[in-house]
Amino acid sequence: MRLLPREEKFYHLFLKQVEIISEASRLLLDGLRTGNSRLILAATEINMLEHRGDELIHEIFTRLNQTFITPIDPEDIHNISSALDNVLDGIEDTAHRLVSYRIDPIPANLVTLSEIVSGCAKALQSAFSALERNAPIMDHCIEINRLENEADLIGRSAVVDLFNKEKDPITLIKLKEVYEFIEATIDCCEDVADVLQNVVVKNS
Repeated sequence: MRLLPREEKFYHLFLKQVEIISEASRLLLDGLRTGNSRLILAATEINMLEHRGDELIHEIFTRLNQTFITPIDPEDIHNISSALDNVLDGIEDTAHRLVSYRIDPIPANLVTLSEIVSGCAKALQSAFSALERNAPIMDHCIEINRLENEADLIGRSAVVDLFNKEKDPITLIKLKEVYEFIEATIDCCEDVADVLQNVVVKNS
């Protein structure tokens, strides 16, 4: 099934959104692995990517309002683009808080959760590439669901450890909030997968 024809500009713009998400997730992971000095620079670059993402979603919505006949329902185009934008916003929010709160040392669980964000971004790229090739996307969506479940377990365990081991209440509050933001970002990746599956089913 061809979800979106090759000549349709919406598809090209979706792919651009996913590329920006992948780059932002790579920067976040690199910053967390390297430390706060690199993280500050990464957060600045992620913020620039977020602005590019805003421009893209504005272009999609403008094109949507000007197009009388779309390859899929306009509501579905809106939902896909918005869900992708939420992922990018989540990465930017996470990076911003990491820098603002000056968390040092960076917990290993945060690095692991960032690796999961990066894994979700790769799965999203695979899903949209599969659509371009008229190939099935279900395996990629299942992988995102698996990663989200893994992140839930890691996040819950990390918060339990925080309350058991962290003596400084301010540090506890900061870390708990960062965990919540990065987990919410992974949830947004799962939202994209859910929207894609619904659109494919509707148009099959």
